Amino acid sequence: MLKRALPVMLAALAIVPALAQTRTVSPTRPSAAAAAQTAATYYPDRFDWQHKKPEEVGMNAALVNEAVQAAIAADTPGSHDMTLFLKNSFGKEPFDTLIGPVKDRGPASGIITRHGYIVAEWGDPKRVDITNSVTKTFLTTVVGLAWQKGLIHDVYDYARDYMPPHVDLFEAEHNQRIKWDDLLRQTSDWSGTLWDKPDWADRPEGKPEEWQKRKMYDAGEHYKYNDVRVNVMALAALEVWRRPLPSVLNEYIMEPIGASSTWRWYGYENSWVDIDGQKMQSVSGGGHWGGGMFINSFDMARFGYLFLRNGKWGDRQLVSEKWIQMARTPGRANEGYGYANWFLNTNRKAIPNAPATAVYFEGNGANIIYVDWDNDIVAVMRWVRGGGALNEIVGKMLASVKPTTSTAAGQ
Repeated sequence: MLKRALPVMLAALAIVPALAQTRTVSPTRPSAAAAAQTAATYYPDRFDWQHKKPEEVGMNAALVNEAVQAAIAADTPGSHDMTLFLKNSFGKEPFDTLIGPVKDRGPASGIITRHGYIVAEWGDPKRVDITNSVTKTFLTTVVGLAWQKGLIHDVYDYARDYMPPHVDLFEAEHNQRIKWDDLLRQTSDWSGTLWDKPDWADRPEGKPEEWQKRKMYDAGEHYKYNDVRVNVMALAALEVWRRPLPSVLNEYIMEPIGASSTWRWYGYENSWVDIDGQKMQSVSGGGHWGGGMFINSFDMARFGYLFLRNGKWGDRQLVSEKWIQMARTPGRANEGYGYANWFLNTNRKAIPNAPATAVYFEGNGANIIYVDWDNDIVAVMRWVRGGGALNEIVGKMLASVKPTTSTAAGQ
């Protein structure tokens, strides 16, 4: 098992400039300004992500600094030893043994961008850390690419119909009616064991003697956050693509957006399969048992910025706008959740200080990519404690945005 600890380097707070650009409006709030988004929209080069002053993007520098200080103060109290951190998170579960790589975490870190320019950094944003369930958003994006390219005809198709012979993921009677949409929304209720982890052992409910006799639900009926079932989706996607999912992600997303060469997406020591005579590792959808996405804050911010620009990077439409609309649509079993891991701010319940249209991709720790179309902001916040800290940080960040009478920011 890989376990590495890198020196913790606390970067000095950098409040840096940003240039005003045409505002991108959420797809759920179309306007002439959104339709008229021009070639002047800034996209960072691979090795040159420009920094601008907060005042140049209509933000108050002192209030931006308050948001940054709040993020630093909100450093999660969990151990920096990731083995211990995960043990404290999931150690009461049966089958809690780590089977994927881990790495000791760094300090509270992050980035704030507006109009695509970096206006603030803190901690060690270059550090590659485990991002836990933010991985799920990378995974569902890869499933979305399969849909875009016609490898998956319809998300309401049965996943079973896409599996080759001798792959029995969906052969049990209870699993036969699971659709791709159910997997994407964590409403599949898939039953079984994958990579030696039974579905019932992930966040088991009730008394221990009841765990293996859990209530069964029809697919699509019940939302349950469950990493075994997310890993089922990852394996199903691998069977569809017939190539490693990190390679797919790199070719179609990470390379085009100028991500670094430092990110890695891992599976488990026992998650190797044979496809077309080649050994391939089925990746995990998070760090529950180790593995998942290891990535720095800048690459996370690039990923978030891709969605702020509605799937477009430069003159290329990398992710379908239709897919993003689908991902942002609440499921009938959970109005605060779209596709994994699109956490929605429906009725402003999750983050009262943020617009209802904002979304965030979150993983244990917490690791967060915050995407706000109304304010043209992407922020990455890593190792933020719970208990309302995210709402406080976002509130201070949005308070720094100066009112404008124009429909386009910065005009």
